[in-house]
Amino acid sequence: MLARTVNSALQSMIDALMNGQCGDPFALLGRHRDNRQDIVRVFYPDAVEVHLMVEQSSGQTIEKIMRRIDDRGLYSATLPRSARYHLRIRWADAWQETHDPYSFDLLLGDMDLYLFSEGKHQQIDRMMGAIPMTVDGVSGVRFAVWAPNARRVSVVGDFNIWDGRRHCMRLRHGSGVWELFIPGVQAGERYKYEIVSHSGKVLPAKADPYAKAAELPPANASVIAPPDAFEWHDDDWMTARHIRQARTAPLSIYEIHAPSWRHPQHGHEIISWDELGDTLIPYLQELGFTHLELLPIAEYPYSGSWGYQPLSLYAPTVRHGSRAQFARFVDRCHQAGLGVIIDWVPAHFPADQHGLSQFDGTHLYEHADPQEGYHQDWHTLIYNYGRNEVCGFLAGSALHWLEQFHIDGLRVDAVASMLYRDYSRKNGEWRPNIHGGRENLEAVNFLHHLSETLHGLHPYTLLIAEESTSWPGVTAQARTGGLGFDYKWNMGWMHDTLRYMERDPLWRGYHPSDLTFGMVYAYSERFILPLSHDEVVHGKGSLLAKMPGDDWQKHANLRAFYALMWAYPGRKLLFMGGELAQPQEWDHEGELAWYRLSDHYGRGVHDTISSLNRLYQHLPALHALEDSYEGFRWIIADDTQNAVFAWLRQAPGSPPVLVVGNMTPVPRMDYRIGVPWGGVWRELLNTDAQALGGSNLGNQGQVHAQDIPAHGMAQSVVLTLPPLAVLYLSPAS
Repeated sequence: MLARTVNSALQSMIDALMNGQCGDPFALLGRHRDNRQDIVRVFYPDAVEVHLMVEQSSGQTIEKIMRRIDDRGLYSATLPRSARYHLRIRWADAWQETHDPYSFDLLLGDMDLYLFSEGKHQQIDRMMGAIPMTVDGVSGVRFAVWAPNARRVSVVGDFNIWDGRRHCMRLRHGSGVWELFIPGVQAGERYKYEIVSHSGKVLPAKADPYAKAAELPPANASVIAPPDAFEWHDDDWMTARHIRQARTAPLSIYEIHAPSWRHPQHGHEIISWDELGDTLIPYLQELGFTHLELLPIAEYPYSGSWGYQPLSLYAPTVRHGSRAQFARFVDRCHQAGLGVIIDWVPAHFPADQHGLSQFDGTHLYEHADPQEGYHQDWHTLIYNYGRNEVCGFLAGSALHWLEQFHIDGLRVDAVASMLYRDYSRKNGEWRPNIHGGRENLEAVNFLHHLSETLHGLHPYTLLIAEESTSWPGVTAQARTGGLGFDYKWNMGWMHDTLRYMERDPLWRGYHPSDLTFGMVYAYSERFILPLSHDEVVHGKGSLLAKMPGDDWQKHANLRAFYALMWAYPGRKLLFMGGELAQPQEWDHEGELAWYRLSDHYGRGVHDTISSLNRLYQHLPALHALEDSYEGFRWIIADDTQNAVFAWLRQAPGSPPVLVVGNMTPVPRMDYRIGVPWGGVWRELLNTDAQALGGSNLGNQGQVHAQDIPAHGMAQSVVLTLPPLAVLYLSPAS
């Protein structure tokens, strides 16, 4: 046997390589000293023969046939110490010239590895994963992955027939990062990591946690993405973003699940980013929303999760197209004056074998203890926020979306589940923190780091918390002890107001606190008022279906509900379909009820939203003081007999807006309300207008204030209050 010509130490390394247990391939393969010259060993098990191409300083190349020193495909040849080389390989059907992956020196710098281990690398997307590059004049791809407890890690893909012995990686001791540069590999090729655990078990091949592209599910390989070289045209938007997203600016968000917004018109299974750009952008311009929020678009294996179980936090889902196509979609949104927010999920991840679960044979990204590392509600795994590398991975993902795709904000999903160790757990099912409490101190530290990093590098982007508890200071700065979010979803307002609207109007007078209690805490945080996807799934029915009464009354209630919401302190968020008075609850496999645009009632609700957005944006009284007591004044909150509410929205230097709601189907005639200004008050909105689907009862466009005191003010107006309707009035200039 040829293997007998080598010494026993070398033979042991060869056997380890052949058996898939080689943890230090550079000790065997590549270039090594051999007395006064060097020796090169390469591994090509299916080659007919391998030639060493020795490059001379004169520019000539000497070709040497390499000796097969092991029948299983190991070749060897000598060359002068100063000479460069490459390889010429004869396969069964062709010749190939390539470079030796094991001829390249260390790739990652010590500072990169240090910052990675500290969880503070701010360009981790340029360090980890598959990065196309040129090294020493040779083009290829540098791979880097974190697997500190692995015995061996290899890159596998179509380029090496998924053979884990061919491209074993080098471990950078101390950091747990494995690296390898593979010449000739190109963008578009599929790959995974084959990992051998510390015990010697070959694990199921793993997708790259830092992959920037992936196969179309249910296939699950990572894909080498080309360098991001998109040419942006959104300078005007980016320059003015600090104004558009200031806390005194209007923020009206349309939330969508892209696959089910509208089915494509050309036979594709799922609408593309380009098609969304053609249809969604003008639609939102017509409706007057300021921002679009996408349910999670980081690549996810299971469509039924709606994206909330992602596995590739750096890769836009290929369901709608490439990275460049997604960038073009964001660019088009910005050029049209629309901000883009994405849902981002750092709270949990699915346990799919090809994903992060027991990534290197140990609980690397997740906790080993299921009382800390397993979400009972979603049957998913919980990130271990106590590990710097995990926090760096998550923060790097957030930065990647903001920097590479110009995303304007992240809505962080399930923050409450991150903050509490006993989230959705019974006594005895959770581990207390080091102080014996229920707070997840490691998650709190991560959120501090996240908010400070994002706001430090991108101060005009938004960080939004879906947080449903009374945790203090969610929107307070991290340096003062808060979590550092810009906004928090006001789940209390949503639950209370929906409960009120679902009541038969006959009983609404007995429950005014459902509409008034929210003002007790309205300024404790900076809030967004959400009517999100969560309210129209899992048997909850659509918003329209929640409204009481006959068909006319349901639509009147819904229009009134929206008008109250748009006049209440807090930014606005509406899930797709709400603007159409969608009759059925959301189906993630279907599409919106677009036929409602041809229906009088459906079109009326659509036009109500459009009118509300226009007024909200153009009237500072409705948005400039969302977070201040000075922006709101109750006028009527105690008319339980008539179920009438009235308040003022106001801002310095701007006319106030009087908001009046009649929450019963009974018209109220000659209803007197105190106002702070005399003269003419114009009717800006009447949700009972015929054009919106109402009965067209109202005040003929305006009323005149009288010098008759009411509600503590010197003037008052006498109004006709339409049934199940809301009026906006403002003094004429």
